[in-house]
Amino acid sequence: MDAQLKEWIGRIHDAAKAGQQLRIRGGGSKDFYGLPSAGDVLDTTSWRGIVSYEPTELVVVARAGTPLAELEATLREKGQCLPFEPPHFGSGATVGGMVAAGLSGPRRSAVGAVRDYVLGVKMLDGNGELLAFGGQVMKNVAGYDVPRLMAGSLGTLGLMTEISLKVLPLPPAGMTLRFAMSETDALKKLNAWGGQPLPIAASVWHDGALTLRLAGAVAAVRAARQALGGEEVADAGAFWQSIREQTHPYFAGEKVSAAALWRLSVASVAPPICCSGPTLIEWGGALRWLRGDQGAEQVRNLAASAGGHATLFRGEDALKTAAGAFHPLSPVLAKIHRNLKQAFDPAGVFNRGRMYPEF
Repeated sequence: MDAQLKEWIGRIHDAAKAGQQLRIRGGGSKDFYGLPSAGDVLDTTSWRGIVSYEPTELVVVARAGTPLAELEATLREKGQCLPFEPPHFGSGATVGGMVAAGLSGPRRSAVGAVRDYVLGVKMLDGNGELLAFGGQVMKNVAGYDVPRLMAGSLGTLGLMTEISLKVLPLPPAGMTLRFAMSETDALKKLNAWGGQPLPIAASVWHDGALTLRLAGAVAAVRAARQALGGEEVADAGAFWQSIREQTHPYFAGEKVSAAALWRLSVASVAPPICCSGPTLIEWGGALRWLRGDQGAEQVRNLAASAGGHATLFRGEDALKTAAGAFHPLSPVLAKIHRNLKQAFDPAGVFNRGRMYPEF
């Protein structure tokens, strides 16, 4: 066994025995996400490298500390990509952090989420046992639910060491269109277009403008362009990058970065959500970003009435501690979370309190 794994196993054993906590951390690019967590840092960045890559099989296996930029560059060389466009939020983003955070970018509504592309994981549980789940191909479904559970778990279930991912070819053609329209009209259009065979790969509405990205076969993109109309956007790559990495003026800047940012996952057909702050809409209407000074109870009630839930995505630690970063769990879901934590990390070693205070 590698010396690094032996060191980690020793630290896990010592922490479990002493009732101490370990805080799993890669590049730290998503430290803002979730609740503040305590414990000695267990740094994964030295555990890096692509273990195997089979472009013809559309499968790549990488160590958890592998820089996300390095993995994406390797895939681009072969004309492939992580289709869910995971945000980096900083140069230190790692593959393990990408899966642990479970965040997807603008293309998520068209191709699926991070969890849909995690084929397998190797991990150290709270007892220091090295476990393997899933496989390198989709048809190998033994234990497939565990790799999916790791996506979005924020390191609370274990320390991922290797991750097997499905990748896809880069779209052969793309184009971005923009339409001037109200929020209500944009939501109606997005839901109508969503029921048609159009190669819509991403959408954003903000400040009276709806922006669509088309991606796919050359003929399909050309036909959609003629059918939809709109104004073609120059330098569209920079725009979509600003949405993915939240450097767009809606997210960035001294004034807005001080305000709470709420992420609402709701039914795409939900009408505009009335709030005091500005709104940005993605994923065909299913993702609503809200800024403002609304209380947590009000925002979460608004999300629930729209068929979804709300996450305090960015905000002061004091606010997150008081309001909770994530939507309160129902009794049934809370029991499932507790059972999973008990099964994988019975001593509560890993990232305790990062998702919910009790685990």
